[in-house]
Amino acid sequence: KYGTALGGLSLFIFFSISAENFLSTANLLNVLKQISFLTILSIGFSFALTTSELDLSFATVGSLSCVVTGGLIYHQQPALLAVAIGLGIGLAAGLVNGFIVTRLKVPSLIGTLAVSSICTGVSFWITGGVAFVGRWTDAFLFLGRGRLFGIPVLVIWTFLAAIISMFVLKQTRLGIHMLFTGENDEAARLGGINTKRMKILGLSLSGLGAGITGLLLASSLSSADPVAADGFMLTAIAAVLLGMTMIEPGHPNIVGTVIGALTIGMLSNGLILMGAEYYVQH
Repeated sequence: KYGTALGGLSLFIFFSISAENFLSTANLLNVLKQISFLTILSIGFSFALTTSELDLSFATVGSLSCVVTGGLIYHQQPALLAVAIGLGIGLAAGLVNGFIVTRLKVPSLIGTLAVSSICTGVSFWITGGVAFVGRWTDAFLFLGRGRLFGIPVLVIWTFLAAIISMFVLKQTRLGIHMLFTGENDEAARLGGINTKRMKILGLSLSGLGAGITGLLLASSLSSADPVAADGFMLTAIAAVLLGMTMIEPGHPNIVGTVIGALTIGMLSNGLILMGAEYYVQH
């Protein structure tokens, strides 16, 4: 139940001894900041997987959200409008995935891959393959670069995302229905649960997580690249699968996902501090 978590703790102890400055406050905050995008994407993917559906579009949806949000800021549109549209892009993509899976009866593996390809094409169409870069408003940059009480706001956003997600899944009827749908679709349907709605909700929340990540990437990097979030695809899935080996073995769970993302981030950071070659890190 806690084997993988103990493995992560062992890594922490190893790097504490072997990697210089690993335990410094600045470095530990840096690790938490670096895994923020990965963690939020992983939490979103966990919602889809909780309802027994795969979302293979979340990374490219995040990139599209980044491009749209960054493009609006680049063209001097209000930051609030850019943020709202960026979040809306993610939510809309999730709803489209849910419609394809539940109404058109297309397997989520295929349907979300199709949406992923569309999002990639739209991102390159909007940017022409060149990232939006410029001097952006301080209010927007604060979302990804700011600090509150010395803590990077990215860490705070990640913490809030994890706490809210755990509450929704464990303390609300909606979350319990999602869990039941993932455990046994037919039994849940016979029990009166609208399983199609739960699957749409799971995929929509995955899209929303991607939308949040996209706008945070745009703010943090002060640029909007058409492949900004694509590199998180495999590591986000890996974080969720690592999480499924602990706490609630065999089941997607938020605590396990966060620990999985933290383990991946800590491993990468520790190897860098030890001077490991690029090919060793990957």
